[in-house]
Amino acid sequence: MSRDGAVESSARACGNRNPLPQLFGSRTSVESPNSSVGRMSAKIPATSPPSPAEHHFSTHHRPILTQPMLKHAVQRTTRTIMTATPKRVAIPRNGVDYRGKVVLAPMVRSGECPSRLLALKYGADLVWGPETIDKALIGTTRHVNAVTGTVDFTRYSSNGAKNPAINAEQRESVIYRLHPEREGKRLIYQIGTSNPETAVQAAKMVAPDVAGIDVNAGCPKPFSTSGGMGAALLKTPDILCAILRALVTEVGEPNEIGISVKIRILETAEETEKLVRSLCATGITGLTVHCRTTPMRPRERAIRDQLKMVANICREAGVACLMNGDVTSRDEALDLVKEFGCDGAMIATAAETNPSVFRRTSEGGKASWQEVVKEYVKTSMEVENRWGNTKFLLGQMIPGKDQAYQAMTHTKGYTELVKGLGYADEMLELAQKVDKALEIGEYDKPKLTKSERKAMKKAARPSGQQPSKKELKKTAAGIKRTAGMAELDMPPDIARDSGPASVSEQASALAV
Repeated sequence: MSRDGAVESSARACGNRNPLPQLFGSRTSVESPNSSVGRMSAKIPATSPPSPAEHHFSTHHRPILTQPMLKHAVQRTTRTIMTATPKRVAIPRNGVDYRGKVVLAPMVRSGECPSRLLALKYGADLVWGPETIDKALIGTTRHVNAVTGTVDFTRYSSNGAKNPAINAEQRESVIYRLHPEREGKRLIYQIGTSNPETAVQAAKMVAPDVAGIDVNAGCPKPFSTSGGMGAALLKTPDILCAILRALVTEVGEPNEIGISVKIRILETAEETEKLVRSLCATGITGLTVHCRTTPMRPRERAIRDQLKMVANICREAGVACLMNGDVTSRDEALDLVKEFGCDGAMIATAAETNPSVFRRTSEGGKASWQEVVKEYVKTSMEVENRWGNTKFLLGQMIPGKDQAYQAMTHTKGYTELVKGLGYADEMLELAQKVDKALEIGEYDKPKLTKSERKAMKKAARPSGQQPSKKELKKTAAGIKRTAGMAELDMPPDIARDSGPASVSEQASALAV
C-alpha cells in the first residue's frame, strides 16, 4: 500500500479522528519541544487511546515518515497560512481601524461639531474635523465647557492678542471644539501643516482627546497651498514624509493613536505609486485618496483609474485605504469599496446637504430635509455652535425655493430661527439661553467700528511706538499672507472670528 493510501486508511480506521498520533506513534511530535517544529506540532490536539484493532493497524501499517519530511510539510503549511493572512499595521490601543468604515470627510465649515454629531447619529462610523492649521492651535487654551459638555480650544482674536487691555470684555475665539462623550474616540483631527516641529507641537495638544491625527495633503485652495500646506505637500514628498514620521514617533506612539494622511492622485499612475509607497513606509495606519488631481474642482467627475493600484499598495504595506470623491451614500460607498478593493470610503458633499446619507437603505435610508434640519438646529444649540456657521449649513440643507429658506435667511439669532422654522414650542427656551451666551440676536452688543478699534489700539500702544510691518502682515494663526492670497475680501480679524481656525468662511466646503 502506498503512503497516501495508508494515511487515508488510517483516517477511516480512526473514525475520522486526527490520525497523526497513530501515524507518528504515541508522541505528538518527533522533535524536541524546544524546536520550532516541535512547538508547532505540540499544538495538535491529542486523541483518545486507540482500540486494539486501531493499534494493530497503526503498528503494522505505519508509513515511514522521516523527521525532514515532517519539517518540510510543516514549513509548507506555515508559508500557506502566512500568505493567506493580509499584512496589517498594528492599530494602537487608543486608535481606530479605518477598515470597513464609511466616514464623514474633512470639510471647512461643514465639519464643525454639530455637523459631526449629526453624521454620527445617522450612522457615520468615524468623522473627520475640518482642517485646522497647526499654528492656529498652538497657543490656545484647553477648556472643559460645563454647559455644553464640550472640550474647547480657545484664544483671543488678533484684535487683543497682543494687548488684552484694549478691550477687557472681548470674548475668546473657539479654534476647535469637540464633544468627548458623543464623538470622542470616533473623531479624527485633521491638521494643516508644512513643518514637522509645529505639526508635532499642535498635535500633542489635541491627541489625548481624539482617535487619530490626519495630515491634510490634498487641499488645493490658496489659503493652504500658499503656506506650503495641503496639496503643496504633494510636490514636496520629503517634507510630507518627515511630518508623518515625526507625528508617528512623537505623537502617535506616546498617545497610542494612529497617524494618517489624505492625498490627491497625481497626474500619472507612476507618480502616484511612488508617492503612496513612500507614505506607507512612514508608519501611518491609514491613507485616504481623493480621486481628483490638484487642479480639478468638485464639479469635475472623480477619476478612479488609479484607485485599485493605490488600494493594492496600501494592502501590501498593511495600511488601511479609504477612497474619496463622488460618494453619495453608504450603500454606494460599500459597492465602490467592493469594486475597487478599498477598505472604506469618505462622503463629503452629499453629507453636507443631508447627513442622513450615512444610513443604510434597509434602515430607513436618507431622511427628509425637514427632519434633518430640525435635528441640526437642536444639536447646534446644544453645543452653542457659532451662529454664522449654523446659518451657512442651514443654507445648504434647506431647499432654496422653500419658504423655510426665506425665513431662515432673515434671522439674526437662534431665537428668531426657531420661531421662523416653527420650533418655538420645543426649543424657544434653549434658543434664548444660547443667544444670551453667544451675545447674538437681541443680546447682541454694539460692535466697535474699524476706526474705533484703531483708536483704542493707538491709545494702548506705548508713546511713540509704531506697529511693525511684521505685525501688520501677521494673522492670529501666525501665517504671513495677503488677503488676495487667502481669497478673502474681509479684514483678517473678521475672518478670524467668523471661520474655523485660520481658514476663511468663504473657502469651499470641499477644500480638503
